[in-house]
Amino acid sequence: MSQYRDRRKEPRKKVMAFTPVYELDKGKLLGYLRDLTLQGALVIGEKKLDVNTQITLAIELPGDLPSITEIRLAIPARVARCIDDESPNSYKIGFEFNDIKPEHTHIIEALLERYHFRYKLH
Repeated sequence: MSQYRDRRKEPRKKVMAFTPVYELDKGKLLGYLRDLTLQGALVIGEKKLDVNTQITLAIELPGDLPSITEIRLAIPARVARCIDDESPNSYKIGFEFNDIKPEHTHIIEALLERYHFRYKLH
């Protein structure tokens, strides 16, 4: 088990939807959402990011989330880690959310309920 998993407060949920994640200020695609919790996200991207960089993420939301009218979740985050992925020229970028508001929590919970893989931890 990795040192990162040992520090997590809750298990990650793998997201099934093909969900793009952008840097809000620049409108630049950072990659695609792979895992999500209420504390952070794992994005698979093609550009290496420096750890501790502060970024406002813009996570595109699917249109079929119950009771959610927003098209995007904009949330400030810190790059917690950035490591090589198994695929060539791609990175696993771990983001830790900053300043989570109740509306963020509501959207993330709706996204997880609708799209995560359901699995048991051993």
